[in-house]
Amino acid sequence: MSSIERIGVGPRMSEAVAYGNLVFLSGEVAEDTTQDAAGQTRQILASIDETLKKAGTDKTKILKANIWLADIKDFAAMNSVWDAWVPQGHTPARATVEAKLAAPQYLVEIMVVAAR
Repeated sequence: MSSIERIGVGPRMSEAVAYGNLVFLSGEVAEDTTQDAAGQTRQILASIDETLKKAGTDKTKILKANIWLADIKDFAAMNSVWDAWVPQGHTPARATVEAKLAAPQYLVEIMVVAAR
């Protein structure tokens, strides 16, 4: 039986939880919220890279991504950064929707599930 491994455990949530060969990342938002949607997306994807590395995997093994945008008008800006980051031939299943995020300064939130 597989054990549960928690990465970056906090009082409310963990950065990631691994079970067997699956790694579930929490939703990531930008730390520097003065950036536009593209800048926030760059920060989030860098953070995802770091968390995946801590979990023993990388972006080539992302199975699924959920992306929330505070305003769908930022879809093209977010995609310009996403498309440069995601490895061709390793694109995950993905959904992108407009949603009210936890705070008005957040323009983008991304959550992924990866294999390892």
